[in-house]
Amino acid sequence: MRTFSLRILVTTVAAIIGLTAIPASAVAAPAGNTAQALPSYETWLADVESVTDRAADYLDDRLPASGARAAIVLDIDNTALQSKYRPYAATPSVLALARQARADGAAVFFVTARPEIIEAATEINLSVVGYRWTDLYTRPTFDFSDNQTLKTKARIDIERRGYTIVANIGNSATDLGGGHAERTFKLPDYNGQLD
Repeated sequence: MRTFSLRILVTTVAAIIGLTAIPASAVAAPAGNTAQALPSYETWLADVESVTDRAADYLDDRLPASGARAAIVLDIDNTALQSKYRPYAATPSVLALARQARADGAAVFFVTARPEIIEAATEINLSVVGYRWTDLYTRPTFDFSDNQTLKTKARIDIERRGYTIVANIGNSATDLGGGHAERTFKLPDYNGQLD
């Protein structure tokens, strides 16, 4: 498990059971980690917004989708929620994109590699910050498939339910790879630092 994923899990579980959030410094970085510093919060927001602006323009042209049950798929960590910069807060331009899609008749699905054990806490977090959605796909217990396989299976299931995924938004190649979406929009991950 990556250190970042572990940090999210530890912080979320601590929040669920009422403990004070554990500072990120308490989770050790991998040995030999020489990653460059992340850009400022303001730069990250601007970089995200440049992508979500393109996605919003696309949705303006694509929705409403006559004759189709349109849907968008959103990743959660460092996409819908600001897991790295301001944990538990919504990413403003992604929230606006989700609201735009719903207003134009599209369903909103979340597809995440977060374990199902924290699904209820994730739903509460998403709801509190303003998201409304049709369904949330998490990692089933004892499912050890890689993230791209996991997320592709979820999109296939969404299609089997009769939806056309018009846009898939995430910050990692594993969020977007595997097809089953008309368009993909990749948010910045700064060489994997926000995976």
